[in-house]
Amino acid sequence: MPEQLLQFLATGVTVGSIYALVGLGFALIYNASDVVNFAQGEFVMLGAMTTVALLNAGLPLALAGVVATLLTALVGLLLERLAIEPAAGASVVSTIIITIGAAIFLRGVVLLLWGKGFHVLPPFTGDTPIQFWGATLLPQSLWVLGITALLVALVRAFFNRTLLGKALLACSFNRNAAQLVGIDVRVMLRLAYALSAALGALAGILVAPITFTSYEAGVMLGLKGFSAAIVGGIGNPMGAVAGGLLLGVLESLGAGLISSGYKDAIAFLFVLMVLFFEPTGLFGHKTAERV
Repeated sequence: MPEQLLQFLATGVTVGSIYALVGLGFALIYNASDVVNFAQGEFVMLGAMTTVALLNAGLPLALAGVVATLLTALVGLLLERLAIEPAAGASVVSTIIITIGAAIFLRGVVLLLWGKGFHVLPPFTGDTPIQFWGATLLPQSLWVLGITALLVALVRAFFNRTLLGKALLACSFNRNAAQLVGIDVRVMLRLAYALSAALGALAGILVAPITFTSYEAGVMLGLKGFSAAIVGGIGNPMGAVAGGLLLGVLESLGAGLISSGYKDAIAFLFVLMVLFFEPTGLFGHKTAERV
């Protein structure tokens, strides 16, 4: 039994790391623009599918991953420039509908280009399982955990130690005040979308050797990443990471101890419970309104 629990935890942390990266993308864009970007899952799918296509075209895996990440970041930038920026001043609901439309458009383009089938990305360093204390871990899982930890540390350092990151944070607190002190809010918004898309692409590239990828792969990953951001407190980057890990572990424990058929139901039930008892999320800022 302890070996089984360890196996469930290892699987949950691996899956949760992907949710954390997707949730981090949601938090970045929400912080900068107050928009929930429902095209975030499509960035995950786009990163994986583009890497597969570039790999099949003859590029080495590492180079294909870098190029795919940059291309996906460009798509994020174009989404902000061509769809979000012209709708400046529109209601939050209108902006969310724009991102949903963008997600459908991206899925349609990928469907036309690469079809409905599943696509395989080879593991980065082989697929011989690693045994530890009775549990089994794929080498790709170590890549997922290591790169996720590195990216989270980089994002944290970016916000806390760089002027660019602090300017982005300033936009999230008060956009007008940030503009008054000379911060170009438009540039910050584009940066947020590009960074968010790049994080999504990296998540897709990391998880594709484990779960395969297809034009629909981003739908559920996007929903889980959004759930992670909600659980952690929307707009809190480190909260989104914690929420993703928590969601992944609960999902894995539920699938292993109860039934894999209830995996998604358990995750979304947990999100509903968090929202019921803590509407701002587990690590969200508490707000009070005088009436």
